[in-house]
Parts: sequence; structure tokens; C-alpha cells
Amino acid sequence: MQPGWDTASQADLIAWNVQLKEIGEQYQGLMQDFLTRMEPNQGDSSVLKDMRESFKAGAYSLMQNPVLLWQTQARLAQDQWLLWQQSMRAMAGEEVEPLITPAKGDRRFNDEAWVKDPQYLAIMQQYLLFSRTVEELIKKLDGLDDKQKRDLEFYARQLVNAVAPTNFVTTNPEVMRLTMETRGQNLIDGLTRLREDLANSAAGINVSMTDREAFKIGDNIAVTPGAVVYENELIQLIQYTPTTEKTFKTPLLIVPPWINKYYILDLRQDNSLVKWMVEQGHTVFLISWRNPGPEQRDLTWADYMQMGLIESIEAIEKATGEKSVNLLSYCIGGTLAASALAYLTSTRRGRKVKSVTYMATLQDFRDPGELGVFLNERALSGIEKTLEEKGYLDGRSMAYTFNLLRENDLFWSFYVMNYLKGKKPAAFDLLYWNTDGTNLPAGTHAWYLRHMYLENRLVQPDGIELDGVKIDLRKISTPSYFVSTKEDHIARWNSTYYGALLPKGPTTFVLGGSGHIAGIVNPPHKNKYGFWTNDELPESHETWLENADFNEGSWWPHWQQWVTSNGYADPEKMVPARQPGEGELAIIEPAPGRYVQQTIPEVLGEVVKEEAPAKAQQPTEEKKAASSQSMSSERSSSPHKQEAQEKKNLASEKPTPVADKPDMKKATAKKPSTEKQGAKKPITEKQGAEKPSTEKQGTEKPSTEKQGTEKPSTEKQGTEKPSTEKQGTEKPSTEKQSPEKPSTEKPDIEK
Repeated sequence: MQPGWDTASQADLIAWNVQLKEIGEQYQGLMQDFLTRMEPNQGDSSVLKDMRESFKAGAYSLMQNPVLLWQTQARLAQDQWLLWQQSMRAMAGEEVEPLITPAKGDRRFNDEAWVKDPQYLAIMQQYLLFSRTVEELIKKLDGLDDKQKRDLEFYARQLVNAVAPTNFVTTNPEVMRLTMETRGQNLIDGLTRLREDLANSAAGINVSMTDREAFKIGDNIAVTPGAVVYENELIQLIQYTPTTEKTFKTPLLIVPPWINKYYILDLRQDNSLVKWMVEQGHTVFLISWRNPGPEQRDLTWADYMQMGLIESIEAIEKATGEKSVNLLSYCIGGTLAASALAYLTSTRRGRKVKSVTYMATLQDFRDPGELGVFLNERALSGIEKTLEEKGYLDGRSMAYTFNLLRENDLFWSFYVMNYLKGKKPAAFDLLYWNTDGTNLPAGTHAWYLRHMYLENRLVQPDGIELDGVKIDLRKISTPSYFVSTKEDHIARWNSTYYGALLPKGPTTFVLGGSGHIAGIVNPPHKNKYGFWTNDELPESHETWLENADFNEGSWWPHWQQWVTSNGYADPEKMVPARQPGEGELAIIEPAPGRYVQQTIPEVLGEVVKEEAPAKAQQPTEEKKAASSQSMSSERSSSPHKQEAQEKKNLASEKPTPVADKPDMKKATAKKPSTEKQGAKKPITEKQGAEKPSTEKQGTEKPSTEKQGTEKPSTEKQGTEKPSTEKQGTEKPSTEKQSPEKPSTEKPDIEK
């Protein structure tokens, strides 16, 4: 296959023998690593069972249609005959036209050997013909409902792409050339990287996507100036430093998702939505969510609403004196914002939000896309058992699931680059964010998957109950701005559109180009993708698009025009720019804060994070206490708020790694509730915090005794700032005389 190879010399044979011995040792170690991970958890087992059932249903359907089976076999035999004829002609030196070529955008077969080498050309066509046959066969199957066919298509695609010739050493011309040139050093380096990635994975393999040493949160990503002015157990609230002399009177609160971290909206200064909003004259606040561990297992959706969004609004009032805010929410943060706004409306506090923006947000979950493959009753029951056992969903498992939605770009391309070619991934900030995951607490996530995705309760009147209040999105009168993206595979616009039909207040819907990230984080200066607008909101999304107008460039200026022309951010009511710390809330620490820097291994106690010296900007304990007291002065009448304040005070202490704690309340979490979501009771095992007082109002469950073996922490709250060392530094070096420079190829990522 590889022309020009010479007979190996004795020296080459000796060198190869040494390399092959090391390859064998690495492979042996890899097999031992795999053996320790062979047993799947409940969630994985349910998915595997669902996959078997999907193939079983497909086989049964095919048995009921012998004509289709015969046609498929005949077509495949004909293709093989034509391929054999073509291969013989190509081997004879004749130039031939391929029977089939890779689809547009398929970069697996870019190497010229796939076209110029007759044997590799035959291998590629053999695979593509097989792939086409499987795809066409599934589409023609009868007797399967839409869900069964979607699941079968997904699982079949995973298997077909897994057996691509590019994924194997001997059938990938690039890998074979590299192996011969380096005497297999690429395979040694690749096996080393594979073992390291396996050790840092929760389910499947979380392939390394970027050079994690190249980025540091607060240094070259998430660098927009600001300060943390409020925090509790769940959030840190960042107020950004203004860059204009005057700002709009009404502050802007950004509610990002807690699946991954907020800095996708503040990645680089040339594409930062946060920075752009500050430059437009908004007083910008942003919620930075905590990376939860087992101690936060009981946090509920209602807690995320109360301790996250509602407490942030109250804190902003302390910081600015303004009783209302404009909300800008993204993804699951938007779903939370919608439910919180419905809750505030039902409790006669809807005016706290002057306008709300939903970016790529599902409220109507009628079509979850391929994520629905993992969200049937069987799969969800397995996930719930895993959550009940561990108390959280490991964010690395979630990342692996999302990567499978775009498996060639987000898994197999890195598999080949890292493990077969042995190359170090290139530095790519978007992929750094993509791999900087967060855990999801059991009490929130199981409830969210069942009530939103599986049962679609949020769109049902009174279908959801939060803190004893039944909510209805149809009662919301707050002006709303929905922006979705046309190629989004996570929050599909044919579902997000129907959320815009629910509120009774004035609503604007905009459809951006590109996908879930690029279509949202689309700075105006790049003039990319474009967006569609339509003043009408017909009953179907197809009708909306048919009558929509296309606009060039980014939707950001359109949003700014909407928020200012309607007076939600009134240009006639500007105020002197507000600096963090000028109001009643003291500065706790500089942005981006501690919470965003918590990595999954640190939270789970898999690594110990070194402490960095305290920064001069941090306030004294007295100032932080004063800030906390200012927020708690109005809460004496609310049991939930008393609990939330207690959580805030306890959260300021540094979390203790799980491995250092005594045996906690493992496997004691209740199975996810059915409909009602109340705020969680006080957590009884805080990270080194003093024991909470039990002298609460009668509606609150008293705290239980701590285990006697655990001593109270002697660290002062907030006096030490956790290290901002790059996440992933615990990863052993794999720089083993690699013959290749790090790959500079950037995948097409639209997560």
C-alpha cells in the first residue's frame, strides 16, 4: 500500500524491536486500565439495553419486508461487483472515476492517498458503499414509529462511524506513513495519551481536545474586568466594571447555563458578549454557578431559582438601588429564567423583571432532537439510579454524551489525532471551555430530565409546582425576546419557537444562523451568519420562516435596538456609571471569582488544589460579614430565605475535597420527586463550616449532628483565594520526543 518502502536493515529491526516491546507494554497497561472500568453503571446499562432493543426492532421490521431485504442484498452485490472492476482497472494504472465520494464536509478522507493509491481508494469506497446501504435501509423500514426510527438511525450511525477505516492503524494512510517514519513512536505516544484520558474520564473516554496548559481562567479567558459582590452556596454574582461614563438605569442580569461554565459568553475580548454589553452602556451582572459535588446532592430546581436568580435580583437592588432588572438568559439558564418569571408573576412580583431574553432556550420540549435517544423511560430510570447512588451526574459523562451527537468532529477526529498519530492537541479556547465541565446535582438534574424532557410539563398550565406555587408560562406579561439558531442540535429551533407563543406579553422571535454556540456568540464585527426576523408569530415555525426577512450580520445590534427603543433600557434615563463595591455590597474578590475555577477532579477530591496567596483586593472578614448582613436584613419573614442566607454564609468557606471527608450520607437521597419542587432543607455536612444553628422557624427541619470525627475547619472564610493554576495541570506530561508538532487542525464544533 505504501510505495517506496525499502527492506529494513539490521539496525532498523533492532530499533523496531525496542519500539514494539514498549508498544506491547503500553497496550498491556491499557488493557488493565480497561478491566477496572468494565462494569457499566445503571445509566450506561440502560442505554446499552435500549440500543439492543432498537436493533431488535429494526431486524424484526426487516424480516417483515423480504422484498426490501432482497433489494438491499442485490444492490450491495452489484456495488461490490462494480467496485472490483474499478479496482482492477485502477491497479492496471488506468484513471477511474470513484463510484462514491465522501459527503461534503467529511474531512476523514482528505489525505491524497485515499484517491491516488488504488488500494486505499478501494477501502474508502467499500466503507462508503456500506455506510450508504445502512442509511438507506433504515429509512425504508416500515413498522417503526418516529422515535424508534430516530433511535435506530442514531445507534447505527455510531457503529458505522466507529468502524471507519480512518480509525485503524493499518487502514489509515496518514497513520501508516507516520508509523514508519517514527518507528512507531506515534503509537507509543498515543497509547500514553489514551491511558491518561481514560484515567480522567467518568464514562466512555473523554478525549483531550486542546492544550489545557495554554489557557488560564482570568488570565487569557474570562478576563472582562469586574468583581464578585455577592455569593452563596450555589452562586457568585459578578458585577462588571463599566467602560462608559453613563449607563442605563436598569441593570442587566445574565443567567448562563450551569452545564459547562459561564465564560463561553466571555471567552475572548474580540467575541465576548459580556464585554460588548458593557460597552453598550449596560450595568452588567452575571451569575457564576458553583461546580457541585456530593454535598450539593439535594439542591433542587427551586433552589436554583431562589438562590440563583431571585437572590441575584435582590443583591442587584442592594448594589444599585434598582428594583427591577433586564434578564438575558442562555440555554438551561433560560429555562430556569422562564420558570422563575412565572413564579414571580404568580407571587405578584413580576415587575422585578422589566424584560427577558431567551437565547437558544427550550421551554417547549416537544422535539429534543437526538438527545431524546437518551431520554426515554428506560434510560432515564437508569440515570436516576446513578444519581441516587452518587448524588450527582459527573460532568465528564455529560460531555461524552454531547460529543456523540457530533461523533466524527468531537470524538473520532481527536481519537485519530491523539491516539493514532500521537500528536498533542492544538491550543483552542473554545475546546478548552468545552472540556471544562461541571457536575449536576441529583436533586435538580433528575427532576429536570423527567419533568421537562420526558413529560414536557413546563408548557402545561400548573404543570410545575415550585416552592408550593403552581406556575403557568401563559400568565407572563413581561416583554420577551427569543433568539434561536437554525442549525442548533441541542435546543432545536422547531421547539424553541413554540416557547415564544406562550407568554401573553409582547414577544419578539429572531432566528440566527449557525449553531448553538456560534449562532449566539456572534460578534457584529465579524459580520457572519446573519439572522431572520418576522414581526408576526404564526402557529407554525415553518410559516414563520417562509415569511421572515433575512438580515446580514449579527443579531446583537438588533437586540440592543429592541431593548432601547422599547424603553427597557431607556436612553433618556441614563445614570452615572456604577462601579463594583459602590453600593451596599462590598467586593468579595476580583472577577472571575473562585466558583468558575473549580474543576471536576478538584470538586470530587481526585486531586488537591494548591492554595494561592490571598489577593490584596479581597475584603476583610468584617466587610464580607457586613455585605452578608445587608442582604439578610429583609429576610426574617421568609423561612426559605433564612435557609438561603445560611447557605450563603457557609459557602464562603473553602470546600473540602470529598476524599478528606468521613462517610457522608451516601445512597440516602430520595428518588426524584414527581411534580413539586421545594427549596432544599439546610445541608447538614458543610465543607468545614461551623454547625448551623438549629434555632430556626418552625417550618424548617433542624440540622442533624455532624459526625464526631470531623473537626470544624480552622480556615478563615474567604481569606484564601484558591489557586488559579491551569486546570488539568495534574495531568502527567506526554511529551515523549514526539516527532510531530501539536496539531493545528480545529474541528467544526457546534455544541
